[in-house]
Amino acid sequence: MSSPLSIRFDPALLARLRRRAEAEAGGSVSTLAQTLIDEGLRMAEHPGIVFKSGPSGRRAALSNGPDVWEMIKFLHEIDERGQAAVAAAAEVFGLPEARVRTAMRYYTDYDADIEGEIALADAESAAAEAAWITEQRLLA
Repeated sequence: MSSPLSIRFDPALLARLRRRAEAEAGGSVSTLAQTLIDEGLRMAEHPGIVFKSGPSGRRAALSNGPDVWEMIKFLHEIDERGQAAVAAAAEVFGLPEARVRTAMRYYTDYDADIEGEIALADAESAAAEAAWITEQRLLA
């Protein structure tokens, strides 16, 4: 359950928020404000994390890098563990190890969100593969 909060906005800022809400959040200024505040707090807590829009919605990513879920999925799937896993991820993604650790720290605080994004990506991949297999059978 949410709690009400009265905030006074600069008129120009409120106009921008309303325009963006109309375009992105189905017109709900409250929903958009809550999303942007949550993302802003997450970015303040985890420097190097940004949020990107895409077909699956907004998601956490490394600035100028991959989505956090992609990094975590890679770390789940490789054989290496510990420091070797961090080094392998850094090499594969072409990033310094510190950036890999940024994604890992974000995951420790928001693992349910990231696991949900991984599950969605896995489901979409399985559906695409099933469609391809069906097409191949049709063409055989």
